[in-house]
Amino acid sequence: MTAWWRDAAIYQVYVRSFADGNGDGVGDLIGVRDRLPYLAGLGVDAIWLTPFYRSPMADFGYDVADYRDVDPLFGSLADAKALIDEAHALGLRVITDIVPNHTSSAHPWFQEALRGRHRDRYVFRDRPNDWESIFGGPAWTQVEDGQWYLHLFDPAQPDLNWDNDEVRGEFESVLRFWLDLGVDGFRVDVAHGMVKPRGLPDIGHPNQTTLIGKEPVPYFDNDGVHDIHRAWRRVLDSYPGERIGVAEAWAPTAERLAMYVRPDELHQAFNFHYLFTPWDAAELKAVIDSSLATAGSVGAPTTWVLSNHDVKRHVTRYGSLARARAAALLTLALPGSVYVYQGEELGLPEVLDLPDEVCQDPQRLRDPDSGRDGCRVPLPWTRESGWQDPWLPIPSEWAGLSVEAQEGVPGSTLELYRTALELRRALDGDLVWHESPEGTLVFSRGRFVCAVNLTATPVDFGIDGDLLIASGVPGAGDSAVWWKVK
Repeated sequence: MTAWWRDAAIYQVYVRSFADGNGDGVGDLIGVRDRLPYLAGLGVDAIWLTPFYRSPMADFGYDVADYRDVDPLFGSLADAKALIDEAHALGLRVITDIVPNHTSSAHPWFQEALRGRHRDRYVFRDRPNDWESIFGGPAWTQVEDGQWYLHLFDPAQPDLNWDNDEVRGEFESVLRFWLDLGVDGFRVDVAHGMVKPRGLPDIGHPNQTTLIGKEPVPYFDNDGVHDIHRAWRRVLDSYPGERIGVAEAWAPTAERLAMYVRPDELHQAFNFHYLFTPWDAAELKAVIDSSLATAGSVGAPTTWVLSNHDVKRHVTRYGSLARARAAALLTLALPGSVYVYQGEELGLPEVLDLPDEVCQDPQRLRDPDSGRDGCRVPLPWTRESGWQDPWLPIPSEWAGLSVEAQEGVPGSTLELYRTALELRRALDGDLVWHESPEGTLVFSRGRFVCAVNLTATPVDFGIDGDLLIASGVPGAGDSAVWWKVK
């Protein structure tokens, strides 16, 4: 058993914004397949594909109408199979998204429910409670006969009732369908959300989304979700090749998050506590220690992630490309598995000035500033972008950040990532902290040493060894360096 997932570098492909294979301005599976050599050359071990299933696209594919087919916008089932096979031939594993908390309102099951049949597959009740949608507004919509259905996200995404055995059986069948096609695992969307508490109790106050990931809320992180994940683990373990499950789980504490990766549950969980930690040495050290300790307590690897399709890119969050490059070296040096969001290897910032008329994210209903369109702008492959009429406009100033502009250029962010990902393969051993000046972090893993200066003032770390890679001038403000010591 290789346990490849314990230290894997996994690249997130946001399919509609990665590469356009047919020239319609929307990324697709053909485009991903065409760019697989780029991903293999980058040095990642696996790719995670966002949903490409049949969908009305009310939430960019996270509203699934058919879990066993590919939406024509992205290609065909044959394209998916060809992509998986070619990825495997290049040494890349393929993880796909599974969306079990809700379906599309266009799903045949929900259409039946609207006609009054099999409503127990979803959460219907005669009166709504006070729960709010993550996307803003109430989490309930009334149907023609007067009943209300629950949707923790968009009204086009009705929540399934996971107390229904038919729901559980259907999703185990869906998992097997894609495992039989060759996928290496699943990223489980809203892995903390499927089970709702009995009686659906009120929360008692508004602005409930501000609590998620910080305090308990009744509709998330109920203990019953773990029975589902145990059943799914049994399905995954019944296939050869170490197929994995990755939880997108928001939990109020690291200890609660660790429950999702116990030995008989999923293999990984996204570390959102690390993602949202500010550029501060003491706070980062604390969250790294906490993450390693809690995941280690259940024998699981920690995951590290700086950006994804739901949050502002970390170049913008941290305030500079220099900090983002230093954060990349810090993150890639940590023990565990790391996720790279498409475009971070180019140093892409958040696009903050998209015209209102092109923004499409339903989360903007909550408030315009919470929209996620700015982190989903298509990837610039060439100085001219490499896209025909992309679904979101690509800033002209990204010409210098394109793959074409950075390929083979010493010191570019793309080459920084390539080199770091290659060096990372040789890293082994536990993390050991070393004393260092205030505002800095220094740790070793065997003969490897990583030093990060999170201040604006240059620091002489006084480390005697061979310099492996640096995000900028060694010791400069907002920089990180790797050494191999004697």
